[in-house]
Amino acid sequence: MAQTLDRDMYDVAIVGFGPTGAVAAGLLGAKGIRTFVCDKSHEVYDKPRAIALDHEMSRLFQQMGIGKKIKPYLEPFTDSVYYGVDGQVIKRMSTVAAPYPLSHTPSVVFTQPPVEGILREYAASHEAVTIQLGLSLTALTQDAAHATLTLQAEDGSTSQVKARYVIGCDGASSTVRAQAGIALNDLGFDEPWLVVDVMVNAQGLAKLPTTSVQYCNPERPSTYVIGPGMHRRWEISINEGEDPKELATPEGAWRLLAPWLTPADGSLWRQASYRFHALVAHTWRNGRVFVAGDAAHQQPPFLGQGMCQGVRDAVNLCWKLDAVLHHGAADSLLDSYGAERKAHVTDLTTRIKHIGHIITERDVAKARARDAQLLAECGGVVKPTPRQDVQPALSAGLLAAATHPARGTIFPQPLLNLPNGQQARMDDVLGAGWRVILSADAGDDFAQTTQQQSKHHSQHQHLPALTTAQLGTPKLNEAEGVLANWFHKHGVKAAIVRPDHYIYGVSASAHDLASQLHELANGLALA
Repeated sequence: MAQTLDRDMYDVAIVGFGPTGAVAAGLLGAKGIRTFVCDKSHEVYDKPRAIALDHEMSRLFQQMGIGKKIKPYLEPFTDSVYYGVDGQVIKRMSTVAAPYPLSHTPSVVFTQPPVEGILREYAASHEAVTIQLGLSLTALTQDAAHATLTLQAEDGSTSQVKARYVIGCDGASSTVRAQAGIALNDLGFDEPWLVVDVMVNAQGLAKLPTTSVQYCNPERPSTYVIGPGMHRRWEISINEGEDPKELATPEGAWRLLAPWLTPADGSLWRQASYRFHALVAHTWRNGRVFVAGDAAHQQPPFLGQGMCQGVRDAVNLCWKLDAVLHHGAADSLLDSYGAERKAHVTDLTTRIKHIGHIITERDVAKARARDAQLLAECGGVVKPTPRQDVQPALSAGLLAAATHPARGTIFPQPLLNLPNGQQARMDDVLGAGWRVILSADAGDDFAQTTQQQSKHHSQHQHLPALTTAQLGTPKLNEAEGVLANWFHKHGVKAAIVRPDHYIYGVSASAHDLASQLHELANGLALA
């Protein structure tokens, strides 16, 4: 009979201690939520898989208090230049200009193993988190009271863990997803590619491009990414008739790298053949069980959003679990996790697929037509397109009924001038809970509305505590005009910001703000 690891039931059990699982465990632990996390591997995988992150991730690391630890492993992402059939530039992806909207470099490359190690350390630093490694999930059941995980150790012994909720962060071949009976929807992308990571030397570096490159070559579409330091990555399509296993050997990898490098120019760090997919879970929740990260979705790597997507899942679900477990929100609030993340991931994956089709067109005539169309659209002058412009807004879930282009987008994080003469980022001053941010020209009636809501909160546990700040006051005196420009652009005077920094709703009048705050209270109580 299986041994129960703990007599008490955990609030949340997480299967998988990769980046998504580690972030989830850390966020839950920081809220004092009793969390169990397990993984079959004892150590962080010592080779890079993800290579790109964005400013939303850097903002999260800041919130977790580990930004300074992670910073040495980050570097700004260079532009990505797209070359067409005849070697001409047909597209260029860049980053938004400073001042940066989240006060972090918008796109970065990073070294995954040490960053993942820091995420694990953060999770382990919380007393509420129990970590058990070397365990594999063999069965998962649930009833009206809890879910039960049956786990097998490396010596064959089994144990059981009970939890109110379970999050499957156990990768593309997720056992949690299979045990929960959750199917994947195929969005129609399936191609074999070779991924090669090289630590180049000075001789090799001199041969390589100074920006990242998308080679939109019908004969062999390829991607070149400039990683941190001397790390360089190639993603090279595998042609029909080629053996993916043979290409994933050192000999095969060097053969495909021949247009750029020889073995004298560096050393192989990793070479692996993959099938790039576009898959999204049909449902993200089955009762007490949720899926997140690669267990919930897989997408081609053309925008470097794989790890970002998984971390967004963790952040979205964890603040809602805290609302349900600690603040009286309805359990059905958790249904909004799947509604929000599935729509967002599907939209972004569709956009990534579109970029992928630009890169991977195999018909020469169609590729030339593609090149001509892209050049015609920009009048023959290729202008940089910020990667951030591809990021969609939330379109479903816990959002105000009144639609607006700003609703569901990420609220900016300006750099603030403090009364003591120092500077700080907004989240370090206001925190990361529910916030109402007012423009500098919002009248007294806006402030009165939020004060009334705060009084109402003290009588109703499910209502969120609101931090209110008005632009131009000592509490919110920005240094670079990011927020002032944002309010002017969107023509509003108030924004209700969720704990994950996404905008619940915006309003141009105090009456509309009051209506949205009332709507929010009902949404959390009756979700």
